[in-house]
Amino acid sequence: MVRESKIASDPEALRDWFHSFAGNIAAVGLEAGPLSQWLHKGLTDVGIPVTLMETRQVKAALKAAPIKTDRRDAAGIAQLLRLGWFRPVHCKSVSSQEMRVLLGARRSVNQAIIDLELSLRGMLRNFGLRLGKTGKVGFENLVRDLIEGNRLLELSLEPMLQARAALRTELARLERMAREIAREDKACRLMMTMPGIGAIVALTVRSAIDDPGRFRSSKDVGPWVGLTPGRYQSGETDVIGGITKAGDVGMRTALYQAASVIMYRSKKPSWIKTWGLQVARRRGMKRAVTAMARRVGVVLHRMWVDGTEFCAAPREGNQGGGIA
Repeated sequence: MVRESKIASDPEALRDWFHSFAGNIAAVGLEAGPLSQWLHKGLTDVGIPVTLMETRQVKAALKAAPIKTDRRDAAGIAQLLRLGWFRPVHCKSVSSQEMRVLLGARRSVNQAIIDLELSLRGMLRNFGLRLGKTGKVGFENLVRDLIEGNRLLELSLEPMLQARAALRTELARLERMAREIAREDKACRLMMTMPGIGAIVALTVRSAIDDPGRFRSSKDVGPWVGLTPGRYQSGETDVIGGITKAGDVGMRTALYQAASVIMYRSKKPSWIKTWGLQVARRRGMKRAVTAMARRVGVVLHRMWVDGTEFCAAPREGNQGGGIA
């Protein structure tokens, strides 16, 4: 230990502290977190070598300490960096982060609409008023029909209906923005040639991977996004369980939704759906959809790298089919 200080989590403050050293900085380690992307960019812009460290590995290593403080954590991160006992994390580009902000805003607004609708259903159920199955457009009209004539209910639920209408307007605006960005992005246009892949899924994959060259093989996408079986082995115990659920949750969810659309809704014949149905006959539909999600991620990455559109018909000599 040469020097120890407490510095504000701000790029400018950290730059001044690093520049106060007499020698050169060999490496700087940052645990991946909410501020890490901002700090990483601020430090790398001035030539300071910064590495983002995978959060789960850092947490597991620091957990061995009997006493946990920020000071001990900083020293532990420095030791992990010195010994190389960490996994580097890709720092996403500014454009990728902007896409993720758009997708996050859309997801939050959509969830707010769902919460309002569930609240309305619960309030009306107390009076024996059930909405049942209804579309997004007819939801408001059905609520108004059920509460017509009850002045107190009308006054109480009107603000919620207006809030839902305003949120739906903003959701439509966010989705239009997402479609426009997807149409202008070459990688997204390629991805959307695959059945089941829309603008939201394409943007999610595009922003999560960011740089397709950071994977040595397209098959690495499956384990990275957490869609491969987990395994726990110790002595005579050897359990192969569900998927690992590591990596980006948003991308994993988007791939699973796309796989569900391909398996259940897509009417267009394609080699990837044929492959999924073959898996379903052997292992069941639930496992087949998960396997399909992993396969979709692999194929989308290969399409992005090769710059080719999706081919529905299998190529000669490739029983797996198409672009994969």
